[in-house]
Amino acid sequence: ADEAMKDCERPSKISRTDHQAPSVLRPPTMVGAPDHDFTPNEAELTSNGRIYEYSKAADPDIPPVPVVSLRTNEDLSNVGTTRVARFDLQAQLGTPYAATSPNLLVGFVHIMGGETVATQATATSQAFYVIQGKGSSSSEAHGVIPWALGDMVVLPTCPGPVTHAASPGVECCLYWVTDEPLLRYLGVEPVHETFKPTLIRREAMLRQVEDISLEPGATHRNRLGILLGNKATDYTAAAEPGVAPAEGPGRVSQGTLTLTPVLWSLLNVIKAGKVQAPHRHQSIAIDLCVYAPEGDGIYTLMGPELDPATGLATMGRDGDGASIAPMKCVWRSGAVFVTPPGWWHSHHNNTGEAAWVLPMQDAGLLTYQRALDIRFAPAPPETATSTEAPKS
Repeated sequence: ADEAMKDCERPSKISRTDHQAPSVLRPPTMVGAPDHDFTPNEAELTSNGRIYEYSKAADPDIPPVPVVSLRTNEDLSNVGTTRVARFDLQAQLGTPYAATSPNLLVGFVHIMGGETVATQATATSQAFYVIQGKGSSSSEAHGVIPWALGDMVVLPTCPGPVTHAASPGVECCLYWVTDEPLLRYLGVEPVHETFKPTLIRREAMLRQVEDISLEPGATHRNRLGILLGNKATDYTAAAEPGVAPAEGPGRVSQGTLTLTPVLWSLLNVIKAGKVQAPHRHQSIAIDLCVYAPEGDGIYTLMGPELDPATGLATMGRDGDGASIAPMKCVWRSGAVFVTPPGWWHSHHNNTGEAAWVLPMQDAGLLTYQRALDIRFAPAPPETATSTEAPKS
């Protein structure tokens, strides 16, 4: 042991040249190191650098992701007008550009019957989920794609605008999600497509949900729904002839199985009288309520901690050690709400009808980075105390 410790002992003496301060803490390899050459813009270059003591900068004070809900029919839509409205939380996030979360921006494309409107984004991924109506989206890069209620259109980088047209006499609304804030933060533009234009039809999604709901044990799963993927995010492998790629030798784990390399989406149904147990992940969820019956009977409870007594989320403990009630977001058809990263969240349906939700996340990116950190809590009792909803 004594012999091994010699490798960790501090040198008893370090030689220094005359021009160096006698008490400077430095690696021995930097003793007597040559000075740098002079540059005329030394002051300008060095003025951009910063040096912080570790404990004062390891966890910087940046604005948190807010818990905000928005109702499209009340907060965004102007009845009788064709327009594009963004769910912009720039002020809350402190970004110099429009953003709903640090990586994503969502908006709503409202088109009156027989009219058109254009959208444009500097993004690697754009998703358009059809909330209402029937029409088409077209671009010079990707052609014309017809759609109807419940379809999902996903486009890779598109240098020009995408023009959305509503069928005659049919009012339309699209839920629009892009990763433009991520690219704005990085100061980059996409140089090539990371996937091909993709269309996932409503009936294909609903049939799959129906099949899954009939499987044994389906009602006890953490979520009852389908993850939407893309050919570009499938597993890849160097498979032997006649062996499926996902089963062959040399299977590569880069496949995120997500909607795009950045975007992730789930079509989730919560049946009447059911509770979907809490889970958490480091991706930020921006949930669109596809359908919920009128009233306050369907909601999401969320908080940064998990209460062991109830099995549900909590905002923490008060001074007396009592659990602080979680935040509550009531579901409204066509509305969206934001779930911060790392927060536990459960879904509750105290009505006699099934409800549907479509969260969009940046989980494709976090999955690839091995940073998603998704965790699941045990199922809580199916009766949960209601709490006040957060102010939007």
